[in-house]
Amino acid sequence: MTTLSEAGSRDAGAPAVRLSARERILDTAYGLICRHGVRAVGIDTIIERSDVAKMTVYRQFGSKDELVLAVMERREQLWLREWLQAEVLASAPDGASRLLAIFDVFDCWFRQPDFEGCLFINVVLEIDDREHPINRAGREHLARIRTFLAALALDAGIEDDDAFARQWHVLMKGSIVAAGEGDVDAARRAQAIGRLLLADAVPSRR
Repeated sequence: MTTLSEAGSRDAGAPAVRLSARERILDTAYGLICRHGVRAVGIDTIIERSDVAKMTVYRQFGSKDELVLAVMERREQLWLREWLQAEVLASAPDGASRLLAIFDVFDCWFRQPDFEGCLFINVVLEIDDREHPINRAGREHLARIRTFLAALALDAGIEDDDAFARQWHVLMKGSIVAAGEGDVDAARRAQAIGRLLLADAVPSRR
């Protein structure tokens, strides 16, 4: 099973390539913000770590908020599409099994020493103004996760796929928070509850 760190890493065997200033800034901001949050990471730290001039940052992104939004877009690509979705779709043959497989993937993630939680949950809680572009973007990213879950639910034969996706997402988010508290078995506990939800929604799985 591919870990999130492996999915997001650059090919170690590839020739060294000098990244553009924009990529250096985005790579640096991605690592810092995913680990420490939005407000704890100042633009001066990003500038220093990425070895660019302040003018370059603002020429590339316009503002710190725009840089954070770019980090969130990259997180969706790496975390949701290239890691979670890819692992889940490859690991099980049908919607119901794939829903449960999410927690197998999470179990591996929760046990990584660099586990940093969900950026989208973190920014929604940290930037609590629902009109703020970062808060709004966080909720939109979370909604796209539910779209993936709803597709799996529909494939499993669940009629109200949206309602079920919201229930499953509560389990996922709860397990991430529990893992952040230090419960490395949180995914297994969530999966056990998920089996009960599936048994209720899909009678053939009882």
